[in-house]
Amino acid sequence: MFRRFKNIKNKIKLYQLKKEGLTIGENCEIGANVNFGTEPYLITIGNNVRVSSNCIFITHDGGLWTLRKMKLLENADFFNTITIGDNVNIGMNVAIMPGVKIGNNCVVGYGSVVTHDVPDNTVVAGVPAKKIETIEEYYEKKKEKVVFTKNYSNKQKKDYLKHKFHK
Repeated sequence: MFRRFKNIKNKIKLYQLKKEGLTIGENCEIGANVNFGTEPYLITIGNNVRVSSNCIFITHDGGLWTLRKMKLLENADFFNTITIGDNVNIGMNVAIMPGVKIGNNCVVGYGSVVTHDVPDNTVVAGVPAKKIETIEEYYEKKKEKVVFTKNYSNKQKKDYLKHKFHK
């Protein structure tokens, strides 16, 4: 089981969240400042999921505070689960709302607010998040534009990119 963390503080936080009931699969990466809310036991994350920095998982509706103060729904709360499938990339600064299920092989774009379920093999983005394209369309759009530097050292990648973009 391998999970990559930016620092030991995140590793300790995730350990505490798992003790509180967060379910997380194998080979996941969790960025800095990810907030799993006040009910981490309502969150399930599959295998091979990357949650980028500054994301938030919201498992309750805090807006009921206003209704409680108006004496309309005194003592009421609303909770729901969040489920993330396998092989999902969640971009930075994403908010995922209560009751959302994100399928397998999905990409959630930077800054999105996910308010509805995301089907398998889908790329979503926006506020609220909407389908941009299928994962197959995303692949077709990217396959001729990518560079294969994932296993390069930082120096090798820097040298390659400087050469490529500063000719």
